[in-house]
Amino acid sequence: MTHVLKDHAQLFELPGPWTTIYAEGSTGTVDGLSNDEILPRSIAQEMKAAGAPAEDVDAAVAALGTTAKGLPDPVTRYLLVNNGQAVVNEFLPGNLVGLAVTATGPIPDLTPLVRHTPEDFAYLVAEVGHHGGEVYLRYADGDEEHITSGDPDSTIEGDTMHTRKLGSGGWGHRRMQQHAEKVWKMNSREVASEIDRISAEHDAQLIIVAGDIRARQLVADEVSQESRAKLSIIESNTRADGADETTFLEQVQQLVALTMADRQRNLLERLAEKEGQGTRTSAIGRGAVITALQQAQVESLLLETTAWDGETLLALDAAPWIATSEAETAGAGVLGEVPAVAGLLRAAALTDAQVTMYPSGALEEKPIAALLRWPTGPDVPAAV
Repeated sequence: MTHVLKDHAQLFELPGPWTTIYAEGSTGTVDGLSNDEILPRSIAQEMKAAGAPAEDVDAAVAALGTTAKGLPDPVTRYLLVNNGQAVVNEFLPGNLVGLAVTATGPIPDLTPLVRHTPEDFAYLVAEVGHHGGEVYLRYADGDEEHITSGDPDSTIEGDTMHTRKLGSGGWGHRRMQQHAEKVWKMNSREVASEIDRISAEHDAQLIIVAGDIRARQLVADEVSQESRAKLSIIESNTRADGADETTFLEQVQQLVALTMADRQRNLLERLAEKEGQGTRTSAIGRGAVITALQQAQVESLLLETTAWDGETLLALDAAPWIATSEAETAGAGVLGEVPAVAGLLRAAALTDAQVTMYPSGALEEKPIAALLRWPTGPDVPAAV
């Protein structure tokens, strides 16, 4: 499941109504009024027109009163409002992806949020030096956590005695230099151990190491084989005075983008391989994928960002969570009609399926597919 869906999966079982808001949140001006002044008013009107409860309108207006000042434009706002509370209130970097949304319905609609951050995964950035290092757990959607030696407020500090290498000299100098190398290796081993632990715990898909040139290599040599397969080194000493932070961040984003593209391509290759092998562990098209979701059979859901705009499905209050008609509810209660993609994302989250969004046309003729956890049954012979 994407990080976005995983973080919000618990919301899908809470009762509605829910109001989903996805709007331009930059601090520019319109006719002399700032967007911070205009947005709460316009959203309040739209919510009232959509039939949102009065307490939810008040909650949205209050939440939208928190401005994006201090954040670089462009900025987008995303809110989920329920039972008089802005349960989710996020500032998203960048322009709107698709159309603005203000809608009230029986379930929270994470479609705008997933479209805004279509592929998400954990990755690590380690900035290392002779005395230790700092490890950051980040996500492709921009979330970040500073993790060092298991304590978010500390750094990995190793032995600092004799860590400065000395110039050429006599036997004493060579001995001190050898000791420094051993100290560096011990410190690097500690950082590498943290990288291995955090990577395994959070299923990191990319590990980036930067910092002192020798420390970078020592850490790269000490990490596990699994970590080394995901590791990239940025040739930049980010811990040095005057280091170019902007260039470093651009290099990180390039590596993240490449990892994202590789992950999406690999899924498409797996899908094509399964289809070619006839293993019945894939599903193509709306009907086949919905059936697989209803059976909690989907491992990975592949979905184009513009799939079925304007179409609806039935959201259910229990498994199988989604249906195309009341005949498919299997005794579960119908919460109501919901946008098709919102219903698909909810069903995926509630059955712990991974979701990857693709640009329009990437899946060719049918904008939805799935990799399955177990094979489907044989085709039913046609009646003669």
